[in-house]
Amino acid sequence: MELLLIVLVLVGLVVGAVASTVRIVPQARRYNIERFGRYRITLQPGLNFVIPLVDRVNTKLDVRETVYSSNPRPVITEDNLVVNIDTVLYYQITDPRSAAYEVANYLQAIDQLTVTTLRNLIGSMDLESTLTSRETINARLREVLDDATGKWGIRVNRVEIKAIDPPASIKEAMEKQMRAERDKRAAILHAEGKRASLILEAEGTRQKSILEAEGNQQARILEAEGEATALERVFQAVHANDADPKVLAYKYLEMLPSLASHGNSFWVIPGELTEAMRTVTGAFADNASSMQSAKGSDNGHDAGRTPPVPSPREAIEQAEHEAAKAVEAAHEESARADRIIG
Repeated sequence: MELLLIVLVLVGLVVGAVASTVRIVPQARRYNIERFGRYRITLQPGLNFVIPLVDRVNTKLDVRETVYSSNPRPVITEDNLVVNIDTVLYYQITDPRSAAYEVANYLQAIDQLTVTTLRNLIGSMDLESTLTSRETINARLREVLDDATGKWGIRVNRVEIKAIDPPASIKEAMEKQMRAERDKRAAILHAEGKRASLILEAEGTRQKSILEAEGNQQARILEAEGEATALERVFQAVHANDADPKVLAYKYLEMLPSLASHGNSFWVIPGELTEAMRTVTGAFADNASSMQSAKGSDNGHDAGRTPPVPSPREAIEQAEHEAAKAVEAAHEESARADRIIG
């Protein structure tokens, strides 16, 4: 029984010793092995063997690209404003031995180096340049960090500024400035729209005036052509039908009130009007003598009570008086229109 117990103990010790010699390293991991406290080898992914009680695993490192976000750090700009800046760092371990033995804490070292570099860069820039020069700051940070961390077995792939927080008073001033800029753009757009509207309205009024003028011109041309055609037909009809001079003289008299009714301050009477008046006078004289003779023969006893017949001169004077009254009324209407317009 005792022998069996001893055998079991020996078998357990052997199994434990064999198991302690085997090290399985996962993918994208690296194990640094020390022998009697001194670095010996870095185990690669897969099955590895070590000497029990002689070799031990010192550090286990992840060689994948890692993201490290730092806390916001106060930085003073060139115009003496304090801004809080936090960064995002993308790094990768390329040499596990250097990362374990060249620096005590590589994350803390990278963080402190980032803050120092940021203060040097931002200290030479004002706030506006800081807010608009992120690409320049990122490139400069990556250059400095990659150069410093190369001996630590770390490669900095990318550095990004995650946020730049200016003071509350600066934020309020920036908001007011942006609001003023937006109001300015809105006012400019409103003015441009109003200007375009006025231009279009003026162009529409101009086109309307042009079209109305052209329409009036065409109407007057058509009216003149119609009057010319009518006069030509009347002239042709008069000459074709050989109108009596008495009729023409009577038409002259009919046109006198029409000439005065147009409101013209100056109008010309044709030279043929004198001859027309003589013709009318003769016609009226003939008519008057014939009418008196007829009435005298038929009603001789009532001749003394027959109403007087106006002479041709009186008829012409009466027509001229009516024409003068019409001209005077036209003058009064023209003067009244001038006063209203003035």
